[in-house]
Amino acid sequence: MRIPGLALLTSLALSLGACDQAALDNLKVGVSTEADVIKYLGQPERIWPESGGARTFEYDRQPQGVRNYMVTIGADGRMTALEQVLTPANFARVQPGMDAEAVQRLLGKPARKVPYKLKNQIVWTWKFLEPPNETKGFDVVFGPNERVISSAVGPNPDGPDSVGGG
Repeated sequence: MRIPGLALLTSLALSLGACDQAALDNLKVGVSTEADVIKYLGQPERIWPESGGARTFEYDRQPQGVRNYMVTIGADGRMTALEQVLTPANFARVQPGMDAEAVQRLLGKPARKVPYKLKNQIVWTWKFLEPPNETKGFDVVFGPNERVISSAVGPNPDGPDSVGGG
């Protein structure tokens, strides 16, 4: 019974990645409009205000996927940036003392949030793809004041037999 479930998860993961890639191939920095971005990627999870009237659209692919995207729309309504944000460079920017909103602004919505009531902490985990093709987890531990205590890369949070996608 485990094989059909694994096959379904594998199929879902691969289709998520394929759908994103097809959509991303249609978007061009400086050319694509806000309407184009919404047409190909859908409504954003969240819209972050930027200076000068620009906005950044947050597109999360968690918990099934291993990528999150931030798409910046300039004040003129054209796409100025498209970034897959679950990267080692962005993980390194997460520092003790950062607040939870700043972390979400950097990485997008996590795959899961697990409270540890006795410690008065919560751990946010993002799934990401470590080259060449290994799903890992990036964990951020927040204290009671919703500020980062620590962060670390770990194994696939869904277990060693799980398959990541999108």
